[in-house]
Amino acid sequence: MMDHEKINILLVDDQPAKLLAYEVILKELGENLVAASSGREALEFLLKNEVAVILVDVCMPELDGFELAAMIREHPRFQKTAMIFISAIQVSDIDRLRGYEMGAVDYVPVPVVPEVLRAKIRVFAELYRKTRQLERLNAELEDRVRARTAELEQSTARLVESEQRRSMAIAAGKMGSWDLDWINGDWMWDEGQYKIFGVDPESFELTSANIEALFHPEDVDELRHAWAGFGNGRTSYEAEFRVMRPDGEVRWCVGTAAATSDRNGRVVRVSGVTVDITDRKRAEERQSLLTREVDHRAKNALALAQSIVRLTRAQNMNAYVRAVEGRITALARVHTVLSLSSWQGAEIRRLVTEEIAPYSEAGQIQIEGAEVQLQPATAQTLALALHELVTNSAKYGSLSTLSGRLAITWEVQDETLILAWVESGGPKVTKPKQKGFGTRSVIASIETQLGGQADFDWRSEGLICRLTVPLKPGIETATYRDLAASERQHALSSRAL
Repeated sequence: MMDHEKINILLVDDQPAKLLAYEVILKELGENLVAASSGREALEFLLKNEVAVILVDVCMPELDGFELAAMIREHPRFQKTAMIFISAIQVSDIDRLRGYEMGAVDYVPVPVVPEVLRAKIRVFAELYRKTRQLERLNAELEDRVRARTAELEQSTARLVESEQRRSMAIAAGKMGSWDLDWINGDWMWDEGQYKIFGVDPESFELTSANIEALFHPEDVDELRHAWAGFGNGRTSYEAEFRVMRPDGEVRWCVGTAAATSDRNGRVVRVSGVTVDITDRKRAEERQSLLTREVDHRAKNALALAQSIVRLTRAQNMNAYVRAVEGRITALARVHTVLSLSSWQGAEIRRLVTEEIAPYSEAGQIQIEGAEVQLQPATAQTLALALHELVTNSAKYGSLSTLSGRLAITWEVQDETLILAWVESGGPKVTKPKQKGFGTRSVIASIETQLGGQADFDWRSEGLICRLTVPLKPGIETATYRDLAASERQHALSSRAL
């Protein structure tokens, strides 16, 4: 497979609209996207074609995603094919474990975040491409070792000429080759081998002791054992190992060695090839980290949404639906902001602007403050708090009339964000006899989840709310579980009254 050749990505879903959406999202990857509307259609394509990644819906008629994955894994050719499940419902831990047992490498919840889906597919596609390239290179290298063995018996001159040409070809591909005269212990390295080990050909002395010193201490014993095997009848060996360069850098390599014997079966030469696979190893580590990070973020988002649905109170069903939709929308807005930064954080000005956007056209709102980068957990919690404040203001406060004004300002003091919410010019304000759900949610989220403080001043001319939030990293979001406990206590008190 050449670098520019497209690879097949199989999309399996019984809903044409969702298939079309996946094709639009993944089009920019430049790969060959194949749509299958059923499990059987997917199996028919797999039997005739090579596939790098399979994106499959969990819930399908006749043959669901789990059953399809099990059938695919039974075929030897697809036992290592990456499969990503898409689920429009919250799957249980048992279903998740079942999916992993069937061969799933990840889950993608609905609604699908295009950037996350593309990132997942891109990583698995590149891993597939690199794996196929490595298989091809290994096959080529084995052919070259066999060819060099035959040439050695025919002519020493031809061997030297062949070595020079091969060294030039593989030095550019993070590969190197070497030879050892097993009888007298003389080593020969090409330019690529010197580059991989990070040593100078002019000053580095090729001795077994010096070479062994460049290997990672944890890998030396295994390599010694393999090396001793050549004296006991072994003819070839392949292993992954680490190289510790003189400058301290550690590189991952895969090495292949083959022995040449004389007519009496005695080893006279050992030849080998070293391939630097550090980039592949790092890609695998990044993919593992990305998988864990996406899983963590998805669980947090689902927990927040579940808590919002469970804890929202309203006088009737329509009001309940509007309240839930508003809070979920606020969560979705901050999720979008965080996704654009790859979940590195969110700028507070953009966060505030997104939350007040539905009410800013009348020119009643003024915002002011220096730019501050918020941690993801802080941004999510603060966004929901701002949503409760602006919704309350639109219903009862300064944003409920055209004469009303709202000023949102913030500053940072001693690694603490201080945000002031000042309303004026609206209806006359009286302090409520008991806190509503919105006020309690603001207090609980700021104080319990972020370790901050939320102060409310119910002035007659308008509400002043002051939010104090620590900006130090390491504060873990507790979603709404503490707010849930507060709600339960409030419900018990109300029944007692």
